[in-house]
Amino acid sequence: MIDITDKVALITGAARGIGAACAVLFAKAGANVGLVDRSHDDEARAVQTEVERLGRRAVLLKGDVSEFRTAKAHVEQLVDTFGSVDVLVNNAGIWTYLETGTGNEAEWDQVMAVNLKSVFNYTDAVVPVMKKASGGSIIHLSSTAGQRGEAFHSHYAAAKGGIIAYTKSLAVELAPHIRVNAVAPGWVDTHLNDEVFGDKSFKEQVRKGIPLDRIPPPEDLAGPILFLASDLARHITGEILNVNGGAVLCG
Repeated sequence: MIDITDKVALITGAARGIGAACAVLFAKAGANVGLVDRSHDDEARAVQTEVERLGRRAVLLKGDVSEFRTAKAHVEQLVDTFGSVDVLVNNAGIWTYLETGTGNEAEWDQVMAVNLKSVFNYTDAVVPVMKKASGGSIIHLSSTAGQRGEAFHSHYAAAKGGIIAYTKSLAVELAPHIRVNAVAPGWVDTHLNDEVFGDKSFKEQVRKGIPLDRIPPPEDLAGPILFLASDLARHITGEILNVNGGAVLCG
């Protein structure tokens, strides 16, 4: 039912996890995609190959998402290639440890740069293109951590909370033609959690804490993201869509 044939989607952090799953699902729905990634070359090429196997086009876009000039260049390249950017998925992110009181300014700055500033960079770069086309959909990846906080990951939680406020602000500012929403995952079985899920007992504890009794693969996030990008969600903006199996319930 969801058809975004010939739409152009720009996806950050597209080589692995949720970003890769989005790229493949968007291609299945008919879109051409721009795949942004900094360093996972082989995995990014594998996603590109899969998109092309599905009969769509994929452009690899390499660079540091925390730099505005990178975002601007990527948007310009997609416009030169396809003529437009119809959907932006701000997915790039990192998850690291930070104990408050240790003076670890570098860790705070890095997470803010990758997880929050990149969202501004790509959004700010793509909005003029979408305004010119009088339409577009922007989907940010937030997190349950941005809603309830997370001890020893306060920098991550703060960045994801910032994304929620940014989403709601832009939903009004960019209406009526550009819709802005966010998806807030809970635990997801991706590379981001490989280290903590290496502890099988902890992974089982996480599973038991989810009412739907499963830790989702990234494809379970790609579906809601595609929905928000499609015309089925044409009257939805400013929404924070929780996709966490019922683990965190908030309105």
